[in-house]
Amino acid sequence: MSTTMAERGSARAGVRDWIGLAVLCGAVLIIAIDATVLDLAVPSISEHLEPSTAQLLWIIDVYSFVLAALLVTMGVLADRVGRRRLLMLGVAGFGAASVLAAFSVSPAMLIAARVLQGLFGAMLMPSTLGIIRATFLDSRQRATAIGVWGAMWGGGAAGGPLVGGWLLEHFWWGSVFLVAVPVLLVMLVAMPFVLRESRDPHPGRFDFPGVVLSAGTLVPLIYALKDAASHGPSPLTGALVVAGVLCGWAFVSRQRRAADPMIDVRLFRNPVFSTAILTNLLSVFGLAGVLFFGTQYLQMVLGYSPLEAGLLAAPGTAASMVAALLAAAVARRIGVRRALAGSILFAAVGAVMLMALGVDGRALVFVVGFVVVGLGSGLGLTLTSAVVVDVVEPERAGAASGISETSYELGVAAGVAVLGSVVMGIYRAGVDVAGLAAEQATAVRDTLGGAVRVADEIGGPQGAELLDSARSSFVDGMHVAAGSTAALLACAAVAVLVLLRGGTAEREPAPANGNSAS
Repeated sequence: MSTTMAERGSARAGVRDWIGLAVLCGAVLIIAIDATVLDLAVPSISEHLEPSTAQLLWIIDVYSFVLAALLVTMGVLADRVGRRRLLMLGVAGFGAASVLAAFSVSPAMLIAARVLQGLFGAMLMPSTLGIIRATFLDSRQRATAIGVWGAMWGGGAAGGPLVGGWLLEHFWWGSVFLVAVPVLLVMLVAMPFVLRESRDPHPGRFDFPGVVLSAGTLVPLIYALKDAASHGPSPLTGALVVAGVLCGWAFVSRQRRAADPMIDVRLFRNPVFSTAILTNLLSVFGLAGVLFFGTQYLQMVLGYSPLEAGLLAAPGTAASMVAALLAAAVARRIGVRRALAGSILFAAVGAVMLMALGVDGRALVFVVGFVVVGLGSGLGLTLTSAVVVDVVEPERAGAASGISETSYELGVAAGVAVLGSVVMGIYRAGVDVAGLAAEQATAVRDTLGGAVRVADEIGGPQGAELLDSARSSFVDGMHVAAGSTAALLACAAVAVLVLLRGGTAEREPAPANGNSAS
């Protein structure tokens, strides 16, 4: 049964609503786990399915391409057809796609399954935030609910490597996909009983050309970032960026003229909204970048197993959970402006600490630095999610959430691509491949994993020297990437303090419908 805002008025959430939040958090947890668990399974997938290099990249990347391209569209669709309805379809579809992925018998089949996971995954995230906005009308309750929602991102990111490492030590690679299925089945049964339906009562016409233009903006830009991370800047990268920018210009122009736009671009004139989106992107930029080179550092420089690396990364992602849960209290105490700026600055301090990493036994330095990054990022991500849904009308919460989630996906892609390009650029310039065959030199320059493999094949003093050179060059790249991240985040913190000075963000955000905290 659908419950409108008018019918509920300013009622505080009850027991049913908090149980419903737990169900929504299951969707967030699954998406977050799925985003991190696959990396550990790549070696096993390569061994059993024997994909080409291009196919392996598609297995890893196509999920995020599809997800990012459709998040805004699915947010708009959720506002129109009903957020609970779309969420249930997404849960059912994601579960079926996970089973298909687990039992794939060829690279092409696995790529197709990952496309479907991206399609149905895009239905989950905007719907969850939209339902929270429609359910928790009291501003303090909503802030707490979004804090719990945000904490699940950290929980999933922390649990992904741990769960994946354990499964891969005991079962076949497909088990990393099946771990989501029992949770999804429980959610599917519970959702009709604990979640209230909500939608925009006056949605207007569906903007299909806008859907095409939004996908034409996001897919080329994300692909360009990932291609630059893998192969360095190229004419293809430039062409993709130009295509994405042109489609983005056309999309914004259309949205400004449309009677029923997918996105009200006037929202970006609101400094609170636009700053929240930027903070969201930069927070996850730092977190994703650190995870990208940090897990490689732990495994291929310090020599830890995937499960051990997951355990060492867990405190940082757990810190992100804790910060998310404390976000509402921090915002009430010092105001959103200071909390946002402080969160970014805190993550910058953590990035500076990572510049102390070395090639020998400094796992504790990584753990402490990543904890600080996690605290800052978790606080920033949760506050920005709350701000985004607070500054729009409840009926358009799904569309606004889609913008927020898209900035999250762009932040992940940019963090991995930009910081990955920095690390690998310095690595390739510094690693010594003198005396190696052409094929071996190519493998060494491609990845640190390739250098480790070639060093094992060569053995003896030459192999040891190659390994030392590769590890030292990789760590040099990490230092530059960490320093660059810290500088960018520090500048962003100053920008937040300046842009939001004297505005409503000096205080805890007020809900768009005017409800006050009790």
